[in-house]
Amino acid sequence: MSVAQTIEQKLRLALTPSHIEVINESHNHHVPPNSETHFKVIIISEAFDGKRLLARHREVNQALAEELANGVHALSMHTYTQAEWDAQSAVPESPKCRG
Repeated sequence: MSVAQTIEQKLRLALTPSHIEVINESHNHHVPPNSETHFKVIIISEAFDGKRLLARHREVNQALAEELANGVHALSMHTYTQAEWDAQSAVPESPKCRG
């Protein structure tokens, strides 16, 4: 199973999202081809209702503690409730790699 698939599986189990995207952005960085080190996740979940951004990110970090300690170098998190997602026009683009 790829790292992206593992991330998605763990977040599905932990947060029961109505929508999830796991995007491997490693190719935008100076890493070997086919690396799985830099990810962007977009998660819409009722589990985020009434929680501040920091609490949401802590939940994601907790679910992915093993991956973050073993090879995932960067994780961009976009965590929304269903109402927030419905009001979004777009997810912010990731910044370009500087190194």
